[in-house]
Amino acid sequence: MYIQSGELVIILGINRYFKKSIFKSLRFQLIILMILIGVVPVSIVKTVILKSYEKRAVEVRTAEIQNQCTILCDQLGDLRYLQGEPSEVMKAELDQLSGIYDGRVLLIDHEFRIIEDTYGMDIGKTIVSGDVFRCFSGEGTSQYDDRNQYIEITTPVIGAETDRTEGVMLISVSTDTIADGMNILEGKARMIQSMLGVIVFILACVIMQRTVKPFQRITQSIEAVTEGYEDDYLHENAYMETVQLSEAFNKMLGRWKVLDDSRQEFVSNVSHELKTPLTSMKVLADSLLSQEGVPLELYQEFMQDLSEEIERENQIINDLLTLVKMDKTADVMNIQTENINDMVEKILKRLRPIAAERNIEVVYESFRPVSAEVDEMKLSLAITNLVENAIKYNKENGWVHVSLNADHKFLYIEVADSGIGIAKEETEHIFERFYRVDKSHSKEIGGTGLGLSIARNAIVLHRGAVKVYSQPGEGTTFTVRIPLIYVA
Repeated sequence: MYIQSGELVIILGINRYFKKSIFKSLRFQLIILMILIGVVPVSIVKTVILKSYEKRAVEVRTAEIQNQCTILCDQLGDLRYLQGEPSEVMKAELDQLSGIYDGRVLLIDHEFRIIEDTYGMDIGKTIVSGDVFRCFSGEGTSQYDDRNQYIEITTPVIGAETDRTEGVMLISVSTDTIADGMNILEGKARMIQSMLGVIVFILACVIMQRTVKPFQRITQSIEAVTEGYEDDYLHENAYMETVQLSEAFNKMLGRWKVLDDSRQEFVSNVSHELKTPLTSMKVLADSLLSQEGVPLELYQEFMQDLSEEIERENQIINDLLTLVKMDKTADVMNIQTENINDMVEKILKRLRPIAAERNIEVVYESFRPVSAEVDEMKLSLAITNLVENAIKYNKENGWVHVSLNADHKFLYIEVADSGIGIAKEETEHIFERFYRVDKSHSKEIGGTGLGLSIARNAIVLHRGAVKVYSQPGEGTTFTVRIPLIYVA
């Protein structure tokens, strides 16, 4: 089987037509697929039919010639032609057989000498042939040479009196007529194949156009995103694949909108948080400037307030820088094996004085020695923020309970407090940047609203997880789970 020149022209034309198309790959593959489905089976069928025709034509011609040779060989045996008995009638019949089938007839005696040649070229010569040897054994042979286009047949000449093979008739017949018939048949098949190729090409273009339309609409929707979000989501239900693609795109677009809203809210919160201390400082400064002869006590009080606002502004900026730095160094983790028990004790030692100012008891419970592969600085920052948060949002004379445990795979840190608690609908937002549970007392409590966000980022960088359990008025519990072995 091979590709005809007409098919090659069609394929090359398709390739040139779609060379600069956006959907080049998809369209070209669809066209090729249609050609393979439509044209290739026809090529196979054509080849099979031509081979079957050739085989059948050769078999019919061989059987026809063998019948003629058998009749003539019987007559030759009866007339003792090979023993030298002349017969003009037999000679004429041999010439007639040669002329009818456009072939050459040789008569060979028992000494393998050619005694009759319708071409008159090799009379008297000796012939050595495997087919002739087999024929002297009483077995006639036939073979077809498709390269040189001829059929060669050997038929034994049986003596009427001796009932033995006394000679062999060898006839070579041209198959040009069969080849001509095949050429005519192949020409018609090529014409049908070319017509079918054009039909398949047109049909493939129509199917291709209908197939890629949903993807074009999806592309237009995606391009629309670059110009601004659209109100409607993508709903392309033409195929199962486009349904899946639409769902994935809608999820991505929804997530994108959430992130954009979060980004806008973050910018707004940053602007508000940075502006609030500046506004307070400006009010304090204007108050001092608008008064003459301000008492020293009032002056010192205002300056104390200014110092606190500056410190608050500085804390916000530092926390923002910490978040930015953590985002940038997410892939740069200084992982080392650390003693987690010692790490927690050092953190609590630093924070107990802060808790003592409000008479809050900090209790630490370690169930077993724990060592893990962590970034000491980032994990310490996370634990510090969780404990500070428990102290800030606690009650007077309250308590904070910190526990450390581990199994064969993870370490577990739990920070529980007796504080004000968190409503269920707010627990989903407490890790958002600048989110505060008690907004009315945010200034008295202090902080920037970034502590839990920083803690969560640090824990996630360790491939860990943090969860919160809380009821209003009953305190809050944060649980942290981090792998003992860091997986990059």
